[in-house]
Amino acid sequence: MKKDIEIPKVTGVEIAVVLETNEIDGKEDWNVYILNRKDVDLEMVVIVSQGFSDTKTTSVFRRKIDKLPANSYQKFELMQPELFDLDNRFQVTFFENNKLHDKTFIFQAETIQEGFLRDIEFLGKRGIVCK
Repeated sequence: MKKDIEIPKVTGVEIAVVLETNEIDGKEDWNVYILNRKDVDLEMVVIVSQGFSDTKTTSVFRRKIDKLPANSYQKFELMQPELFDLDNRFQVTFFENNKLHDKTFIFQAETIQEGFLRDIEFLGKRGIVCK
């Protein structure tokens, strides 16, 4: 029955969009990271991302991370500046202690820009975090 389904609240997992210099060509790139601030590993992490507005929708991108260790992070996507005019959704699903968790993170249109960058101590970089 529906009342028997337990949906755990997701805490300690965040998505960050970071502006950093590409080591190969020296240009500035916007990269997307998943942060695991928990003291437990996350397993079978699936991230589905898509940009959207009232009139436009991007392709759906899917990524899988077999294991994201406790108190760690991983870069998973290069983000093109053309997407900043859209809302950008990242749906994250993972197993924690054999329980399925799911959370959707949304960066609203025009919120990814240099003026909103803040220090992210956990990463040692500057970026925008969605909790």
